[in-house]
Amino acid sequence: MSDRDKLIDWAIELQQISQSALYFCKNEYDIERFERVRQISAEIMALKSGLDINVVKGLFCNEVGYQTPKIDTRAALFRDNKILLVQENTGFWALPGGWADIGNSLKENALRELWEEAGIKGEAKTLVACIDKSYSTLKRHPFGVYSFLILCEYIEGEFKPNIETIASDYFSRDNLPELAPFKTTIEQIDLSFEAHFSQNWKTRFD
Repeated sequence: MSDRDKLIDWAIELQQISQSALYFCKNEYDIERFERVRQISAEIMALKSGLDINVVKGLFCNEVGYQTPKIDTRAALFRDNKILLVQENTGFWALPGGWADIGNSLKENALRELWEEAGIKGEAKTLVACIDKSYSTLKRHPFGVYSFLILCEYIEGEFKPNIETIASDYFSRDNLPELAPFKTTIEQIDLSFEAHFSQNWKTRFD
């Protein structure tokens, strides 16, 4: 399978169209047709991924209402001009972060993830970028994701193992570990370093 498979792109688009249509349409015949469109999109994803169709439907077709991108926040924190990364249970490394919780601001979400995953209390200083991950990576998410990258300053704290991460460390740009697929990209790392060294950073966005 190619990194950017058109069948997966089409399956994602069909799922988005059918989910929105099922939310708005009232005619029972239209509902039946769009349920079939959604089923076809899940069958394509199952075929391309090798996952069981019921697993795919649980991950890919489990929402109701007009579909909008999910929000991901990532904290970029530096010490001695090296960037903080946390190691997940998978062994891969990532910027501290995750899905945004309703009721918390972008800043609050970023600082919460920094505390939960790295054991560090920080101060959010700059919105580095808003990245549409469908453009920033060749491998597609099954749903749209906007990732907000926030430059933070260290206040206090140190890493403690937790249910999400098993280690943390600081890395120079030319000595990065293997990054967690879908969660942290080289683009995010590069933008973080640029913002860290900039005297007058302007937020980047897709």
